[in-house]
Amino acid sequence: MTWEILFVFALLLFAVVSFVWERISADLTAITVFAVLLFISMLSGSKDLPSLHVLLGVFSNSAPLTIAGMFIVSTALERTGAIDQITAYLRRLVRLPYRSFIFVMVIGVAAVSAFINNTPVVIVLMPVILTLSREMGIASSKLLIPLSYASIFGGTCTLLGTSTNLLASGILQDAGHAPIGMFELTAVGLPILAVGCTYLIFFGQKLLPQRETLTSILSEEERKEFITEAFVRNGSELIGNTASESGFLNGRGIRLLEIVRQGVAVSGNPREIPLLASDRLVLSCRPSGVAEAHSIKGIAMYDELTDGLETIAMDEGAIVEGVVAPKASIAGKSLSEINFRQRFRMVIVAVHRKGENQRERLGELRLQEGDTLLLMGSTVAIESLSSSDEVVLLDRPRVPAKSVRAKMPLAIGTATGIVLLASLNLVPIVAAVLLGVVLLLLTGCIRTKEAYTSIEWSILIIIFGMLALGHAMNSSGASLIIAESLTDLVRSFTPTHLQNITMLLIIYIITSTFTEFLSNNAAVALMVPIALGIAETLGVDARPFVIGSCIAASASFATPIGYQTNTYVYGVGGYKFRDFTKVGLPLNVLCCLVTVTVVPLFWAFE
Repeated sequence: MTWEILFVFALLLFAVVSFVWERISADLTAITVFAVLLFISMLSGSKDLPSLHVLLGVFSNSAPLTIAGMFIVSTALERTGAIDQITAYLRRLVRLPYRSFIFVMVIGVAAVSAFINNTPVVIVLMPVILTLSREMGIASSKLLIPLSYASIFGGTCTLLGTSTNLLASGILQDAGHAPIGMFELTAVGLPILAVGCTYLIFFGQKLLPQRETLTSILSEEERKEFITEAFVRNGSELIGNTASESGFLNGRGIRLLEIVRQGVAVSGNPREIPLLASDRLVLSCRPSGVAEAHSIKGIAMYDELTDGLETIAMDEGAIVEGVVAPKASIAGKSLSEINFRQRFRMVIVAVHRKGENQRERLGELRLQEGDTLLLMGSTVAIESLSSSDEVVLLDRPRVPAKSVRAKMPLAIGTATGIVLLASLNLVPIVAAVLLGVVLLLLTGCIRTKEAYTSIEWSILIIIFGMLALGHAMNSSGASLIIAESLTDLVRSFTPTHLQNITMLLIIYIITSTFTEFLSNNAAVALMVPIALGIAETLGVDARPFVIGSCIAASASFATPIGYQTNTYVYGVGGYKFRDFTKVGLPLNVLCCLVTVTVVPLFWAFE
């Protein structure tokens, strides 16, 4: 075994451990792998490591460009309200029994997710599902995991269903094979949809937990807040003291949200800032705390103004729940860096992440996409936040502007045209997608800035990094060693006529395991080259193995971290990690059995 092979295996081990450990982001791990590989290849000049030309050649792969284009197309469909059409469709079904509702929801969501990036589908429908769960008298945790799973089922049915399919097709094409057809995966995707839907209908209600959302556990008294303002009187005994030192808010049902001094909000923890005369105090009071606020010595409430101070008002507010949106600019930043209170005029009371509520040292906590936030603010601030792209409020679905909504037929027509051009093989799919993006931009369905923002750049970085690692595994011989080891293992205990099926099963299990703890794109980028090497060693067609790897990378149900839609419903539904394992692991097994059974029927090994 050469030093190049040992180096590549060490790099692979680093990537896997880093993906699982999550001390640094997945895209930073991928770009680190790429940089180290590039540096060592140039420094050593080894012929067994990919050259500069080969490594930089990953940027010419058509798959990432196609994936970026589909992000833009999906966002245009979301912005114009195309996904919202499912909302009206589902609202008519609230009187159906649970099993009937699940059937219709799963089929409808899967149909849309087969052609649109499933993350915006889930994001748009989460507030709708939460509202419908209250109308149906069913805990939202009985519906949110099925919503995520339904979007995953749809992703297995077409080439455009998920970025992993496009990536696998690109790697396959680069290796000299025909790309995956638009509906080639439907042969195995539809049986998975049928089995998955049946499983959720008959076992979902029993296996899914009875969990409550953050706001549902609050009483009506706790949910309602009044946002009011007061001034520090001249000569007040509070002057020079902080709110914490004076203790004037303790036990009164009152929270100090902000201190405004000479028209400017003072940065920092308002409870630790020394008060000055004429400081404006923005207070949040529960109904029982409004009267208490009037009894505080040294401050003037809105109806007690003296000394010529300007008039201020009281506004009814509330506690609401939201989720940090995909591609939000606030992700990766702490609340103090964001200056959240001043920027959005709202206060974060708690953050729910990975099954745990974060309440301590919130100012230092760095927000992540998918974090569930418990927010408090005035009705005006809530309405303003609901129209932003930073936080998805879970109690009010987003309504597209009428001017944008009028362009929905254009967006739908463009998406349909992409599917038709790619399905009929009139042009390569990358050309069809780019043409569609141009039409969407020229017709104003999406603005240029929105298009750039809609691209999940972190996913593209992961893809490029893992493609480079895949090249290194091939050129160094690491992929061949893995392929030969797996082949020898299968041949040692499996009859000749079952070796291909057994190998397909092993590839599926390894890819599925990688997906649950790494990412679906990383799993495909690593496993498809190995699958190609295994096919070459066995002397069979590689397509069945690649198709199996595609499905395994998409069918991620057993953990909330393997697939982004699972991550989003994780916090919103109040789930625990084990809830996904309890419901999803049997579904993983079922999808594996369906794939291993169906793939050989449509894709021959010989």
